[in-house]
Amino acid sequence: MALFNRRGGKGPNTTRDPAVEAGSGSNAAGRDIVNSVAQHIDSAVVLPPEAYRPPTAVPAPPMLHNIPRTAGFVGREQALVRLDAAFSTPGDVVVHAVHGLGGIGKSALAARWAAQRFTGNPRWWITADSRPAVDAGLAELGRALQPALTGLPEDFLIERAVQWLATHEDWLIVLDNVDQLDDVRFLLDRVTTGRFLITTRRATGWRTHATTLRLDVLSEGEAVDLFTRILHTTQVSAASDVATLCAELGYLPLAVEQAASYCAETGTGPRTYLRMLDQFPTQMFADTAEGGDAERTIARIWRITLNRLNATPLAGHILRILAWYAPKGIPRTLLDDLAPAPALAKAIGRLIAYSMIADSGDGTLSVHRLVQALARTPDEDDPHRHPADIDQAHDQATDHLSSAFPVGIEDPEVWPQCRTLLPHAQALADHAPVERDTLTATSLFSGTGLFLLTHEGTARATEHLRRAVAGRVRMLGDDHPDTLASRSNLAGAYGAAGDLGRAIPLHEQTLADRMRVLGDDHPDTLASRTRLANAYKEAGDLGRAIPLHEQAVADRVRVLGEDHPDTLVSRNSLGAAYGAAGDLGRAIPLFERTLADQVRVLGDGHPRTLVTRNNLAMVYEWAGDLGRAIPLFERTVADRVRVLGEDHPDTLVSRNNLAAAYGAAGDLGRAIPLLERTLAEFMRVLGDGSLYTLASQDVLATAYRGAGELGQAIPLFERTFAGRVRVLGEDHPDTLASRGKLAAAYGAAGDLGRAIPLLERTLDDCVRVLGADHPTTRQVRADLITARSR
Repeated sequence: MALFNRRGGKGPNTTRDPAVEAGSGSNAAGRDIVNSVAQHIDSAVVLPPEAYRPPTAVPAPPMLHNIPRTAGFVGREQALVRLDAAFSTPGDVVVHAVHGLGGIGKSALAARWAAQRFTGNPRWWITADSRPAVDAGLAELGRALQPALTGLPEDFLIERAVQWLATHEDWLIVLDNVDQLDDVRFLLDRVTTGRFLITTRRATGWRTHATTLRLDVLSEGEAVDLFTRILHTTQVSAASDVATLCAELGYLPLAVEQAASYCAETGTGPRTYLRMLDQFPTQMFADTAEGGDAERTIARIWRITLNRLNATPLAGHILRILAWYAPKGIPRTLLDDLAPAPALAKAIGRLIAYSMIADSGDGTLSVHRLVQALARTPDEDDPHRHPADIDQAHDQATDHLSSAFPVGIEDPEVWPQCRTLLPHAQALADHAPVERDTLTATSLFSGTGLFLLTHEGTARATEHLRRAVAGRVRMLGDDHPDTLASRSNLAGAYGAAGDLGRAIPLHEQTLADRMRVLGDDHPDTLASRTRLANAYKEAGDLGRAIPLHEQAVADRVRVLGEDHPDTLVSRNSLGAAYGAAGDLGRAIPLFERTLADQVRVLGDGHPRTLVTRNNLAMVYEWAGDLGRAIPLFERTVADRVRVLGEDHPDTLVSRNNLAAAYGAAGDLGRAIPLLERTLAEFMRVLGDGSLYTLASQDVLATAYRGAGELGQAIPLFERTFAGRVRVLGEDHPDTLASRGKLAAAYGAAGDLGRAIPLLERTLDDCVRVLGADHPTTRQVRADLITARSR
């Protein structure tokens, strides 16, 4: 027969009969019970109970089980198969422990496997979160095995159940939610046959007692399936909204179930639930649907876990600090200064033991994103989430991350460390409001912004640098040198993104403020002058760029000296301005001299040296000297790969320039494959809106045209032109060059109806913006003559 004695998945505690506990001869009631037992045993009754025939004479009733139902169970096929394999060995006792974070679905997995995959008898579920609960579950099993024993002392029933298990084989006991191994050790030590399946939050301590299975979160598909099953047809929701919500919940089964039940009960859509989770996290973490189990919410479950760690207060503090970082790859070294090493190791170990965090085995830790969200959400009623404690943890998380982030980010040796810490700086920026930023936070965001600007593009860099400016203005004022430095960096990010409409005014304001606050000759003032001149050059305003660059070089020579690295930077920038103006007679000697000085002062492999070498190769190419340009490009590519890595934007720029030089030399067999590869890498690393990506598209389109592949060239020219209009504006020199190339390609394809008007318009704009003798103007004029002659 099937017995279901479930107390929310756990059986009720047994209430002892005082008459029975008084002894077998204490009164008539006790004797009546014993006599009723005798009728179900094959031999005469002899007291005391120890004299009863061994329990081998009492077979289990058919299909004896009390396994909870798992109506909402989804997926987990791989875990179920692993349990199949773990329990497939006959003979000796097999003990398997499923461990994981509270709410991960351990009990549901055990119930599903026990009910549908295990065929033995009995299959018995015991709540095992304490020794009294284990005793109650065993006593209940004893009564189920021999119903006539009902009413006997619990100790006798427990012994009877243990003896029965010890002398039978084909059974399964699920010990659910074991907290302390000592609570079940007596049972595991006495029973040598059969199967025990343990669920526990404890990840450690099982090595000599059980094999283990770590249960992870659901897959995206499984989480969406669980959500939609619970929601049923009460509300039609877009699949993308459900997927987005499940992702935000970290695919944690309990959280998905809690959210879906809430949505089904209240008619709330996933998008609305997500918005409420963001605005009212404390309430949403604790709320469940009407009729739901208030004890089975993520807030309640994790609070219970942390209560068990009260003896180690540092554990809760560590969890609150980790809450501000990215969920994965958190270096353990970020916690080093919190406490002496033994105390720190113990606290981390206890968090790992209770599955609140995981050790990745590579020196890093991971935390489920909802554990983090809960740990950084203040709640006056939760002793583990007091607002003052959370604020303290935020400040310490910021301080530790800022101290760990390298200062000299130009040094390639520190780049791996920067990349390791970037996700955690981004998480801190995402989770902490701007008004909570400290000066330490602004320094961190300034450093990460500059690194991002150099290595990963402008969007995230601008976000970090803008935040540094806001924090420093608020705490230091507009004129503080650190505020001015942040403004200069932000202006540089705007310029790198092609947003010269914001970059130039901010550079001009910063230069004026530095001259007023710091003086004309302060190094920061000199740097602002060079940056403003570069912005003028990028805008095509060479009439203002070149004189300002010449002044910057003269000032840095006077103040810093000929060989100062900053002087060499200014000299390189002046050479680039000469080259942009087509004045190669001044650009080439200046680059050659600057390169020689940088090799002598900085070294052959320094990133700044490599910039100048790339620029020198470029002006050689512009001068038609490919015999010197191509070897120099090849050497620069090799050096940048070695120093900067394959994916660094400067490496990709050099590779793009080398491929363009191959094309200019007529070697399209080498040029086009290299350009296609480089464009794909720019798209992957920086995205399709980056100025670098647009430049790479332009060069590839030019190579396609040179190879006669106009069907590939024209769409790419069109895409590049549209991208430059969007990013740089209609009158930027690069936009004008793109428009001219697109028009010439139309002409080469015989589409003169589009080519000639576009070339005429472009020529007028080039004369207006760049002047009649600019190289781009001359090229557009030549292409127009060619088109008209067709």
